[in-house]
Amino acid sequence: MIQIKTSEEIELMRESALIVSKTLGMLAKEVKPGVTTLQLDKLAETFIRDHQAEPGFLGLYDFPNTLCVSPNEQVVHGIPNNKILKEGDIISIDCGALKNGFYGDHAYTFEVGEVMPEVKKLLEITKASLYVGIREFKAGNRVGDVGFAIQNYCEKQGYGVVRELVGHGLGRKMHEDPEMPNYGRRGQGKKFVEGMTVAIEPMINMGTHRIRQLKDGWTILTADAKPSAHFEHDVAIVDGKPELLSTFSYIYDALGIVSDEEKEFRTHALVL
Repeated sequence: MIQIKTSEEIELMRESALIVSKTLGMLAKEVKPGVTTLQLDKLAETFIRDHQAEPGFLGLYDFPNTLCVSPNEQVVHGIPNNKILKEGDIISIDCGALKNGFYGDHAYTFEVGEVMPEVKKLLEITKASLYVGIREFKAGNRVGDVGFAIQNYCEKQGYGVVRELVGHGLGRKMHEDPEMPNYGRRGQGKKFVEGMTVAIEPMINMGTHRIRQLKDGWTILTADAKPSAHFEHDVAIVDGKPELLSTFSYIYDALGIVSDEEKEFRTHALVL
């Protein structure tokens, strides 16, 4: 059952989402060759608790850490460890926070030093597909409209769209209705209405869309060992249109990136 949020609840969700955004912004300066993913995990846990929130992933379904960190051919749900990041790696960092009874859930794929041009393009297309999907998240549209838009955009570029893992509704629970696949048919699935809140998160592979899972029960990898990218935003329907609750602005500020990609999805200025 879809849980419709009041305007007050949406603002509480925005607060949780922005804690995650700030955490990713803090981590942006720490992602570099020689750092371990476990070091990043500890930094994130401390940062979230210092902002009077709880790590959203830690203990959820018995997950052992604060972050899901997934380098290179890992798609999602990678467990932090002592393996160091190397020049040319990419790493998806997915983070959650719980505050005031509501979750934020937000992800970004970072470059570690200089990456190959074809990998950089994968990241660019995957992030662009996120906004292609968000544009379809508006009152009167349906789940299939978002999935179709993302799938069509990415497959035209020759990439594989993961089928088994999906975005989701978000709120008092980390995973609520509806599921938000990154593939689909226009006009199919549940209808979007005012007050809906979801996490939209394309998971796009350089090669095949097929995946496999490690014996740890969590880590998902591409079946052909080619790189995968993952970007995620929290979005609400406000006045019939998509409104971003999360932001990449803290990441861009840390990395010196200038972008206006989020402008169309904000009804008011974001105070950094």
